[in-house]
Amino acid sequence: MNGFHYEGSSYSPGTSSSEDSAEYNKYSNPILRYISDILMEEEDDLENKPCMLQQCLKLQAAEKSFSEVLGNSSNSIPSQGCDENNRDGDYGRTTSFESYSSCTTDNNSYESDWVNLVGEYESSLLQAPDNDSYESDWLNLLDSPNDGSSEIHYQNMVLQTNNEEGSRSGTTGTREKRSIQVDDDTSYEQGRRGSKISAVFSDESEPPEILDEVLRVQIGRSQCLPGVEPLPENEMPKRQNVDSVGSSGKTARSKKGSSRNSNTGATVDLWSLLTQCAQAVANYDQRNAYDTLKQIRQHSSPAGDGMQRMAHYFAIGLETRLNAGTPSYLPLDMASAADMLKAHKLYVTASPLQRMTNTFATQTIMNLVQNESCVHIIDFGICYGFQWPCLIKRLSQRNVPIKLRITGIDLPQPGFRPAERLEETGRRLENYCKRHNVPFEYNCIAQKWETIRLEDLKIDRNEVTVVNCFYRLKNLPDETVLVNSPRDAVLKLIRSINPNIFLHGVVNGSYSAPFFLTRFREALFHFSSQFDMFEANVPREDAERMILEKGLIGRDAINVIACEGAERVERPESYKQWQIRNKRAGFKQIRVDQELVNEIKGMVKKEYHRDFVVDQDGKWVLQGWKGRILHALSAWVPA
Repeated sequence: MNGFHYEGSSYSPGTSSSEDSAEYNKYSNPILRYISDILMEEEDDLENKPCMLQQCLKLQAAEKSFSEVLGNSSNSIPSQGCDENNRDGDYGRTTSFESYSSCTTDNNSYESDWVNLVGEYESSLLQAPDNDSYESDWLNLLDSPNDGSSEIHYQNMVLQTNNEEGSRSGTTGTREKRSIQVDDDTSYEQGRRGSKISAVFSDESEPPEILDEVLRVQIGRSQCLPGVEPLPENEMPKRQNVDSVGSSGKTARSKKGSSRNSNTGATVDLWSLLTQCAQAVANYDQRNAYDTLKQIRQHSSPAGDGMQRMAHYFAIGLETRLNAGTPSYLPLDMASAADMLKAHKLYVTASPLQRMTNTFATQTIMNLVQNESCVHIIDFGICYGFQWPCLIKRLSQRNVPIKLRITGIDLPQPGFRPAERLEETGRRLENYCKRHNVPFEYNCIAQKWETIRLEDLKIDRNEVTVVNCFYRLKNLPDETVLVNSPRDAVLKLIRSINPNIFLHGVVNGSYSAPFFLTRFREALFHFSSQFDMFEANVPREDAERMILEKGLIGRDAINVIACEGAERVERPESYKQWQIRNKRAGFKQIRVDQELVNEIKGMVKKEYHRDFVVDQDGKWVLQGWKGRILHALSAWVPA
């Protein structure tokens, strides 16, 4: 285990901070003050460091790809020679670094087999429109126990598809793999890089729109708020209404489904152009793809309206997918840590999503520890620790002191000190606790989440144990990458902790399907909502907005569009799919306190744009923009 530990004693009461009397609002709350403190003390140092999350995700993708190249199906990454003990006199703690391993599959051809399955199954759906068993087969594969039966079911699906193909064509045996002839037009492609062989197989004689329509209807129902049926395709908005705040302060509204070029004055339907370009890329039609990309480039801009900005990043993803033989993770340059922290301050003020999540976690934990003396929080994906200043402030206001233990877990950083950034997070949280007189203890674990053992977490059954994971399990590989899904492995680890409560937040998205066109269209709907959200709430000339859109939203969109296999680290699922996973892992969902939900609704209604939505579906608390669900929050206990 990579980790370190330090413990703070009870602190004597001091002069209360002016923060105690300040009213919380979107411009004045513990999250913003915590980020401001970091920037004030460490901005020069953070300017030279890349964003923590982007750096560790890049390492995760690189490790898997390197392992695949070497053919390492079972060997772990060797020790980096960091077993020495490093004594830190400032905090009186001992830092010990050990090797961390990469969990790989013993079947290197699994993903290629999965891609073949995609092609075979797509063909069977296209030739048999009355076959509506795709979703049930997919859910059966998802819901199968992680004991090898999922692979058996997967092989049965392949066998069944092959048999059906053989019976239709009058031949026996398995089908031959499709061969793809790439048109080589040297006069047109002069100066271009090599062409990409996509992970999606399709017959040009069969329109892939049929399959996309089937999946769109099935998936779309989980993307809308409860009771709202998805619109028919001909009524689906090609572009959400945009209320853009310009420098003059007036509201500018573009026509639905179109964007006006400020230079030429022409109105262009960027949504349709992006869809046409994706269709050409999926069909290996390079000439039409590049022609359409040229049009998109002329009418898109990272500094335009919401639709133009989204089109700019989607075009980068499409061009990267078209050009690169094996697109690498993060084709954009990584933003510095200081820039991303500044951008996150904008995210907190312009959108209530982070504050809603923090309020949900803080109040749920406070209700749980009313009469307790110690709480142990195990945070999967702690990153900079933004989510804990609110809780620390609330704990400091208790009459009876309570000790706070946090085990911060995240992916390792490259280099000889994989836990260095997590240690920095611990020091910042310790300083924050000192200022508010909260006894504090911190441990960190920097390694692959699926390789963590129960004993690494130092569980004390006399403490209240809370497991927290918000919006990060989407970055773990699923069944389409590894047979033994790391997502299920982490959920089983959490179940073995036997926590008093498991707080789980998910990015609600269906743009991780193995079918490229289906994934692209779902990504259009999801990311258009995010770009529109900032268009309606932040001026276009705001520098932090451009950093946030490039370093977070745009980068995620490019990864979804351009990358495949281990390089595609953005793999969200709908909250209903996560509900299946959590129940299968041995959890029971509990209902969220209705007073807490009403408090969150009141905060959003009072301080934020009217198009932000807070709703409930069963025991899930849903967060969205203009009716589209973006995040979902839930609470679980061991069944």
